Amino acid sequence: MSYFKRRHFLLAGPAMLLTSACNFMPVYAPDGAGSKLEGQIFITAPEAKDTYLLTRRLETRLGRANPAPMTLSVIVSHGLAGLGTTATGAATRLHRRGTLRYTLKNSATKANIDSGSFSNFVGYSVTGNTATSLAAERASEEHLMNVLADQLVDRLHLIDPKLLP
Repeated sequence: MSYFKRRHFLLAGPAMLLTSACNFMPVYAPDGAGSKLEGQIFITAPEAKDTYLLTRRLETRLGRANPAPMTLSVIVSHGLAGLGTTATGAATRLHRRGTLRYTLKNSATKANIDSGSFSNFVGYSVTGNTATSLAAERASEEHLMNVLADQLVDRLHLIDPKLLP
């Protein structure tokens, strides 16, 4: 065993002790954030197709609740940009970038529990015929909303369970 590998091995022990002492708790532990969020969030009604797709994914991951101790409101914006072009200038690959802004509030007191925004993207090819390009565009919108919803659920799981009602 080389000195370099031995050093990492010797540092692993104290690192594990520090991690266990920093109040680390699995998300789906009995008192973890995951168990406190499941079926406890009312998601405001979607107003457009993109927010409908996002809400559908969030309800799949978090459950549907009405009434609920917490209310989640979301605003989604997205746009397209060309990535690849042919010699004639026609796009062969498109990049759909979306931004999600969210606010999680206590339903009873209307106090903010958490809020923020983040972005992500998906890409798709438009080299086929019109039908395949339209299908790829629809699929990319749904995929982007799924990615943003999963990112939001991950963010919500990072909230300190003591802050949740």
